Amino acid sequence: MTLPEAATTITRLNVRVQTLPEGIARARHWLAEARRVLVLTGAGCSAESGVPTFRGAGGLWRQFRPETLATPEAFARDPKLVWEWYDWRRQRIAQAQPNPGHYALVELEQRLGDGFALFTQNVDGLHERAGSQRVWRLHGDIWLLRCTGCGRQERNLAAPLPVLPPRCDRCGALFRPGVVWFGEPLPADVLDAAFAAARRAEVCLVLGTSSVVYPAARIPQSALESGARVVEINLEPTELSDRVHLSLRGRTGELLPQIVQGAG
Repeated sequence: MTLPEAATTITRLNVRVQTLPEGIARARHWLAEARRVLVLTGAGCSAESGVPTFRGAGGLWRQFRPETLATPEAFARDPKLVWEWYDWRRQRIAQAQPNPGHYALVELEQRLGDGFALFTQNVDGLHERAGSQRVWRLHGDIWLLRCTGCGRQERNLAAPLPVLPPRCDRCGALFRPGVVWFGEPLPADVLDAAFAAARRAEVCLVLGTSSVVYPAARIPQSALESGARVVEINLEPTELSDRVHLSLRGRTGELLPQIVQGAG
């Protein structure tokens, strides 16, 4: 793939590149030297596979904002409506396939082994479907059903689900999606692992995320503070862009394979 020669990266922490190919070469060099790499992925990575983004036009459903549906209060008020939305999302995700960005991360993991850590804000499971194994889910798993009564968890890949809202066959209580809703804390063990990885990382890749959702957005900042070289790939500038070493404008599925394949 031929990439434009336009200046698409900006001066970041005394690192200056003038063209996109130069930025790719710089990131490739850093990755080749690194033995411990932390990756944070967001909705942009899945959008390249056809999964609607949580924010923006592609994430709207029946005129509802996701923020009004992905809450414990919305579920208590109308569990069927909430489940209709999640069932629609599950059906869309079931039709999606991992893209080259997902597979580039699999290659990087195979190269680094225990030196690789992938933390994702996505709930779709595309990283695992591509073959990634060292994956920590910050926001949960849309394929997981969690009983609101007995707490039992069940992984269910049916899309669509046969009955909405689904109920636990053990206690009869409603299942809820196994995701983190607005107003709920992120899993403490995953968050602790993320910040521990940030403190150890030599390179941190921030891929397809707006960097506005906390505490996930704090992870690459922690890596920066700990001395890691931070590379961002995103279609648009983010709140992190002015702080990282290298900010590349483009799709993860197009740029990341070029970085990873040349860094071996």
